[in-house]
Amino acid sequence: MTTPLVSSKTSFHPEDCQDVYDYYKNRPSGVYTIYPVNIWSPVKVYCDMKTDGSRWTVVQKRVDGSVNFYRPWDQYKRGFGNAEGEYWIGLDNLHTMTHRKPYELYVDMEDFSSCKVHARYASFTVDAGCSKYTLHVSGFTDGGAGDSLVYHNNRNFSTFDKDNDTNDDKNCAKDIRAAFWYRDCFQANPNGVYSWGPQDNGVVWHTWKGSGYSLKAFSMKIRAKD
Repeated sequence: MTTPLVSSKTSFHPEDCQDVYDYYKNRPSGVYTIYPVNIWSPVKVYCDMKTDGSRWTVVQKRVDGSVNFYRPWDQYKRGFGNAEGEYWIGLDNLHTMTHRKPYELYVDMEDFSSCKVHARYASFTVDAGCSKYTLHVSGFTDGGAGDSLVYHNNRNFSTFDKDNDTNDDKNCAKDIRAAFWYRDCFQANPNGVYSWGPQDNGVVWHTWKGSGYSLKAFSMKIRAKD
């Protein structure tokens, strides 16, 4: 259930979970409505108010394979899924948010033995659609996962119908049946095929479990920097 965010005096239009936290103290984790682009474009997101200081806006999440992530460019632009479960916030929203103010990124993951690790990045930015939503990430801090995202730094986003990777021999997104900031092709593949066993094109974080292990749970969350 989405938590309404309307005060008794005026409507409140938070841009992210940081705004939710600042305006309404002691809010629990849950689904909230934010307005990353403008007040006419509401977006439901999960706000993580527990992890490492709270205030995280979840922008990507995999937990059970209930949502198909093998989707075309336009759907990755807009976003899809269920904020309470598997979800992608949308590239347009990511661009607007990360260019309006600086953000950090927190990536957490879990294997099928209930082991949990994370990776943290001090800076996370996504360029505009005219620049193919190029990813910029830096300032890695290891939480046991290692740094698989550095391989994708300064890469363009790719889907099966928009091949923007640097591999001259194949379309990585089409071959892997996923979408991401592919290079040639990946070390991180959070939007891969969800699997309960070995999977070469699964939900992968290479520096932790290798490219043949598909993870049980994975999420990417961002927070405005102080």
